[in-house]
Amino acid sequence: MQPGILLALLSAVLFGASTPLAKMMLGNVDPWMMAGLLYLGAGIGLASIHLSRSALRLPAVEAPLRRSDLPWLAIVIAAGGILGPLFLMFGLSRTDAAGASLLLNLEGLATMGIAWVVFRENVDRRLLFGAFAILAGAALLSWQGGASLSWGAALIVAACVSWGIDNNLTRKLSSADPVQIAMLKGLVAGTVNLTLALAQGAALPDIGTIFAAGVVGFFGYGVSLALFVLGLRYLGSARTGAYFSLAPFIGAVLSVTLLDEPLTIRLVAAGALMAVGLWLHLTERHDHEHAHDTTEHEHRHTHDEHHQHAHQPDVPLGEPHTHWHRHSPLVHKHPHYPDLHHRHDHKHAH
Repeated sequence: MQPGILLALLSAVLFGASTPLAKMMLGNVDPWMMAGLLYLGAGIGLASIHLSRSALRLPAVEAPLRRSDLPWLAIVIAAGGILGPLFLMFGLSRTDAAGASLLLNLEGLATMGIAWVVFRENVDRRLLFGAFAILAGAALLSWQGGASLSWGAALIVAACVSWGIDNNLTRKLSSADPVQIAMLKGLVAGTVNLTLALAQGAALPDIGTIFAAGVVGFFGYGVSLALFVLGLRYLGSARTGAYFSLAPFIGAVLSVTLLDEPLTIRLVAAGALMAVGLWLHLTERHDHEHAHDTTEHEHRHTHDEHHQHAHQPDVPLGEPHTHWHRHSPLVHKHPHYPDLHHRHDHKHAH
């Protein structure tokens, strides 16, 4: 299996499991407070990994964030770290966890739509059919009869759009250290949401709940986000978002088993539609002759067919490693995704 697919699916499993677990704690915790605790747990956990790595003087195999990355990082934190979890926690407090988990499939759809329309990433017919199947399942879950959309569902849709923006902008940072990106996002977003929650009069929960929220946040938001950033590096935004669509199924299954929520016909039908969409995404193959222009950048790499370059004396020995390097023009044909090295035009593709 292509490594990016496995990374995206592992990210989806961790995030999917966090939704019903957060729902279990929401009965005693203010939604705004919960959003802050989840992201702080992610940030503090990843900071401990980052600092221990530095203390042990382990060789750097990932490119660090640069000053030019900071404006993009600020927008990513605002959209995905502050607004996204805030909308989700308020949405969860107004709807059941199983339905909310499946609605989160819309994050993949929002990511794909923005990648296709705004960033001109290649999206073929198979991906589009899969996206429509996911959208149909989400509409079935969120509609409450008549002509109204439930407030809980609307808030979860807003969370998905926020994360769709976040995912596409994070792609611009995907060549940098994923732990550093997720750590900064968690620390800044968690601190902002926690401060705003306290300013609104929310009370801190007991120490056991704080610890539990931190652990859920570390795995479901921190580790999951680091894996997602790596997935973006290999697959691009649209496809990483498509594979991430597994997350809601994990959440829905856990909601039914852990929270004793009913397994309704509507839930099963929506899940079936979304499963068809996910299958269409997973079975896609993209192969055509394409050209690589001259490019210079820095990221973790090994010396594959795309990385045939000379080294300066200060470049660390061993692979994988990271350093600033130049790609010479290249024309060839092989199966590929819109990763760091395949963001090309498709007017002449077949």
